[in-house]
Amino acid sequence: MRALRYDTRKFMRVSYPIAPVRLARHLWQSRLFKDKRTPMSAPTPTQNAPKIGLVSLGCPKALVDSERILTTLRAQGYSFSPSYEGADVVIVNTCGFLDSAKAESLDAIGEAISENGRVIVTGCLGGEEELIRKTHPGVLAVSGAHQYEAVVDAVHEAVPPVPNAFVDLVPEQGLRLTPRHYAYLKISEGCNNRCTFCIIPSIRGDLVSRPIASVLYEAERLVKAGVKEIMVISQDTSAYGVDIKYATSPYRGRQVEARFQTLAEEMGKLGAWVRMHYVYPYPHVDNVIPLMADGVILPYLDIPFQHASPQVLKSMRRPANQEKTADRIRKWRETCPDLAIRSTFIVGFPGETEEDFQMLLDWVHETKIDRAGAFPYEPVTGARANDLGLNEIPDELKQERYGRLMEALQEVSAERLASRVGRTIDVLVDDVEPEEQRVIARSQWDAPEIDGNVIVENATGIKPGDMISVTVVDSDEYDLYAVPAGSVQ
Repeated sequence: MRALRYDTRKFMRVSYPIAPVRLARHLWQSRLFKDKRTPMSAPTPTQNAPKIGLVSLGCPKALVDSERILTTLRAQGYSFSPSYEGADVVIVNTCGFLDSAKAESLDAIGEAISENGRVIVTGCLGGEEELIRKTHPGVLAVSGAHQYEAVVDAVHEAVPPVPNAFVDLVPEQGLRLTPRHYAYLKISEGCNNRCTFCIIPSIRGDLVSRPIASVLYEAERLVKAGVKEIMVISQDTSAYGVDIKYATSPYRGRQVEARFQTLAEEMGKLGAWVRMHYVYPYPHVDNVIPLMADGVILPYLDIPFQHASPQVLKSMRRPANQEKTADRIRKWRETCPDLAIRSTFIVGFPGETEEDFQMLLDWVHETKIDRAGAFPYEPVTGARANDLGLNEIPDELKQERYGRLMEALQEVSAERLASRVGRTIDVLVDDVEPEEQRVIARSQWDAPEIDGNVIVENATGIKPGDMISVTVVDSDEYDLYAVPAGSVQ
């Protein structure tokens, strides 16, 4: 029996010599039922309930879309299959960010057709229905990004729901594809930026922010369900609320504004780790740094800088590309010395000179970016960068620059991690290895899947999701090594 695959690659970790276009594949079964997220008292679907398989590709934002689709289908009485053979229909949630990502999505669709034959396609690549149907004419239906109703309607047509579906098959917080102790929380869809290398706005549209009350109540439900870490995600998290003019909505008897800072303040009251992803360095981000220093939210910013050269950033049309970003980072760390910054960088963008690239190397060392990923520039069909008329960088030179940048990023990472040796810190446990008396955990500076780990030796009686105190005893370019606090003599 061929199982649907779950393969979460650390595709942006500095230790991983692989571009972020290699897609993460998520399978509902490996997280949903092995972690026993559904309450034991919840009724199970009838034996006649249609079974759905799901392959979810790409970023955490797509993963949240998959969770919403599964939650809706479960509420309607559907059950789920961990294998192609056991599914009545397979949903493939695709990625279409880069041409190589499109190719891998098409491969995944082909695999599902070969193994099952009844396939529904959705996600970012779904906007190119003609391409999908030309490559795989046998697909049952195609829909675009976050078109949840269209996906559910397609499932209904392929395999109608059972009558009188149980209404309590879904836990209050919905179904999730992540481990029980952490979750992604999407606060908006789309993006107002028009970066020349990116086609996301054409796929997902302009920024559409959720009412802040909706976001906060969802966060409450997650914490109530046992989530200890919430990753706030969107295409442009620091632009949250701009499109709705920071409209207020009623939350716990108060009118609360939909602002980035307000969101951080309110979520910081829930008793869970709150980690901010996909933050552009707009000026108002400065106001959130004191919240990190005070422990309201985690001292962690995921900022996709992409480059440091003003000339390249201008060609990319990056927002908030002030030349004095290094000064701002220095001030942020004066306010919050524990601040960790993760980023991604593109090398070999059209027109990039050796001087531009050297500026990037110097900037990485100056700013001491804690966690970073890099990838050689890849032309994307439909991206404005294709029409800039700039000199293309040869592939050999792209790879050579990529290697040099990765070395620089590793040097900085090793230096930053070494500075934490000797400290006693709290970590969140992701996995346990009882036979080795070892646990794999993460610190406040490490997001799941993309950053490093804290490897704790001599650890017993611990389970995933536990928050424990450890003393850091060693480090390398990527990870910290620790022992339970109090065991160091």
